Formats: sequence, structure tokens, C-alpha cells
Amino acid sequence: MRLFLLLAACTFPFHAFAQDRAAPPTPIAPGAPTPQPQATVIAEPIALLIAGFDADGDARVTRVEFDTGLKRSFDSADAAHAGSLGYIAYSDWSLRWMGDRNTLPSPFELDRDGDNRISWAEFQARFDAIYARFDRNKDGAIERSELVTIRPPAFNPMNGKRGRR
Repeated sequence: MRLFLLLAACTFPFHAFAQDRAAPPTPIAPGAPTPQPQATVIAEPIALLIAGFDADGDARVTRVEFDTGLKRSFDSADAAHAGSLGYIAYSDWSLRWMGDRNTLPSPFELDRDGDNRISWAEFQARFDAIYARFDRNKDGAIERSELVTIRPPAFNPMNGKRGRR
């Protein structure tokens, strides 16, 4: 019995490693469309929000356009016109304006005084910092090139090639 357990213990790790190997790539049939390559240019949800504030369509968001768009978006979630949002209302705002309830910045990051409400001043202060981060050339406007992030293709060390993980 001990010999059996010893043999089982010795062979187990080899089976576990054998299962971790990636399957060989599936060949693409002739004439079939090739899969889309991995994206190397991406935009954060907050960048999409900022791009939507471009009121005059010149592909640049000035500080005035940003402030106007930000206030309009805040007011759309502040249905009671209380000047602040609860965490659920902020979550609704995030879903509507950035596409998901869990995008950044989080309500905990915005609520600086810890009262479980996000005032317009707290909201605006955090987004002022975000505006400054995106305005990389500090010219007072955010261009589309400042809103995108370029990342290299993923590297898979298992096959030594760049591609999807």
C-alpha cells in the first residue's frame, strides 16, 4: 500500500504539468477570415468620457468644454438637484457616462470627506486632476492623441512569439 502511494505521489506532478501545456493553435481554413490582432492602441473609459465632451467637433476638448460637459453629466445623475451624489447615483452616472458601474475613479476615491456622498466640489476636484493628467503637452486642450494609450503586443514566453495570451 505504501509503495502504491509513493508511486502515485511521484507521478502526480507530471500529470499536472502535462495539463498546463497550451493546445497547438488551430489552423485557419483557406478562405476563412483571419482573427483580429490584439489591440495595441486602447482608451480608458474616462478618456472616452472626455472625448464625448468635444462640443464643437474639432477633435480637441478645451477646458471650457470639459467643465461644461462634466457639469452636465453630474447634473444628469443629481436628479434631486442636491449638489451631491450618493454612491448608487454615482454608480448610475458611471454606467451611463463611462459604460460600466465599476470604472475608475471609484466613489471612495472621490468622497474625500467620507460622508458617503460625492459633492460637486469633490467630483470636480478629482476630475481636474484627471484633466491635468491627460493634457500631457499642457496646452490647455486635450487632443485625441493624448487620450489613447499605446501598448506593445503581448509576449507569450511559452512559444516565444508575440500574440494573444
